[in-house]
Amino acid sequence: MESLKTANDTLFILLGAIMVLAMHAGFAFLELGTVRKKNQVNALVKILGDFAISTIAYFFVGYWIAYGAHFFGPAETLAVKSGYELVKFFFLLTFAAAIPAIVSGGIAERARFGPQMVATLFLVALVYPLFERIAWNQGFGIQGWLKASFGEEFHDFAGSVVVHAVGGWIGLIAVLLLGSRTGRYGKQGQMSAHPPSSIPFLALGAWVLAVGWFGFNVMSAQTIDKISGLVAVNSLMAMVGGTLVALLLGKNDPGFAYNGPLAGLVAVCAGSDVMHPIGALAVGGIAGAIFVQMFTLTQNKWKIDDVLGVWPLHGLCGAWGGIAAGIFGSKALGGIGGVSLPAQTLGTLLGVVIAVTGAGLVYGAIRAVTPLRLDPEQEFNGADLSIHKISATPE
Repeated sequence: MESLKTANDTLFILLGAIMVLAMHAGFAFLELGTVRKKNQVNALVKILGDFAISTIAYFFVGYWIAYGAHFFGPAETLAVKSGYELVKFFFLLTFAAAIPAIVSGGIAERARFGPQMVATLFLVALVYPLFERIAWNQGFGIQGWLKASFGEEFHDFAGSVVVHAVGGWIGLIAVLLLGSRTGRYGKQGQMSAHPPSSIPFLALGAWVLAVGWFGFNVMSAQTIDKISGLVAVNSLMAMVGGTLVALLLGKNDPGFAYNGPLAGLVAVCAGSDVMHPIGALAVGGIAGAIFVQMFTLTQNKWKIDDVLGVWPLHGLCGAWGGIAAGIFGSKALGGIGGVSLPAQTLGTLLGVVIAVTGAGLVYGAIRAVTPLRLDPEQEFNGADLSIHKISATPE
């Protein structure tokens, strides 16, 4: 019976890994549809390259830092218990690889290909696993301290903070260090419109992400006996809440409409296993509002050229999700309980601090050695010409 259970668990988490792997196609098409046509090839290659580099970084270093496990023994020992540990690595790798995929959308259209691949290597090998170890593997005694101080540990079931907030805040630092795209903002404060190149591709990317998200959230149980229909329904409700509020506040703009459900899904990850579905609806709706309002503010008022809005979508909505788990997961608001608002707040802040510090060190070190962004001719003609030789008419 044990071997059967282990085989079922292996299949369960493998299916989750495949669903989250498919989400990377969603990241690619979301970016492809948002950037200008001349940069579409770069977007596609960058997401694929980031995933490959992430796999190497996480296999050799990142997973070991996070969980203290490695895969350097004989293959026959790796296959023990149906190779569950290997498939668990695959599943968690797809989470780790979301970090550069998130960052990619913020720095699109002016980042050099090579330096960004180097950044991906260090972010996935060192920065992301550090907080992953703290949140999901009792690293450094921080969870124990939170429980002793506030009655509960920091709770992040599927990565609102561990994946999304960390990725979004890393993305913000990268965007600020790179600067805005040439011509985006004028000296007198005027803003040049850079409309999406393809709303259908943007929508396709959002749909692929939304479908894969049910593997991201539900399969975070990691074993089949812990599967929860509550997680699935809460994910659905948060997705719908984010959609409706983004439609309303974004005045039916398709860019807002298709990022709204993603905002809701980002926010519900942390508490999807402890909230009531009505609470999840509220969490998603608030996330939709955060995205629309903060995307508009960062682009129009603060002149932060975050192309896909990864800081509002992942950084802020992810942080909101971490805190929201402590609010809507409480029994007072219909949740299951087992969460503490102070622990959620401090855990979320710690994730942000690690992301900002790690990003500053990684991108700062790379910039000290080589430029992070394209030269004007490359940017004018279309992304990084070193990765493709297709001529493009400047837009």
